[in-house]
Amino acid sequence: MFIGEYTHTIDDKGRLAIPSKFRLQLSQGAVVTRGLDNCLFLYPKNEWEKMAEKLASLPLTQANARAFSRLMLAGAMDVDIDKQGRVVLPAYLRQYASVDGSTVVAGLYNRVEIWNEEAWRTYQAAAEKDSNEIAENLANLGV
Repeated sequence: MFIGEYTHTIDDKGRLAIPSKFRLQLSQGAVVTRGLDNCLFLYPKNEWEKMAEKLASLPLTQANARAFSRLMLAGAMDVDIDKQGRVVLPAYLRQYASVDGSTVVAGLYNRVEIWNEEAWRTYQAAAEKDSNEIAENLANLGV
């Protein structure tokens, strides 16, 4: 399980240090792709396979299903953790999420999100401000 929030820096070669607590779960390979809210999603290989199966089963006749599948699947790239615990993020994904320099790596149970630090702080402040309303809406989902 991935939990926690960490600040790391992406170097000039697009390498991002993965928090040491996350490395073992990603050591068998990982996939990084476009995420929602202009961040990147990083999945362990086994979790990515589950997600990819769900995406592949979406109906081709629905435009939103096709668009979401394209966002996630076409943007995906296999990545490996090097001996220093880093992954290389492809340039097109760094550009999509505006990640360069200071970056937030957040654990979200079965995936890791990679954010531009300023975008994360803005998103986090808005979510905290609206937390009561968000919680009430989630009560309808059984949370």
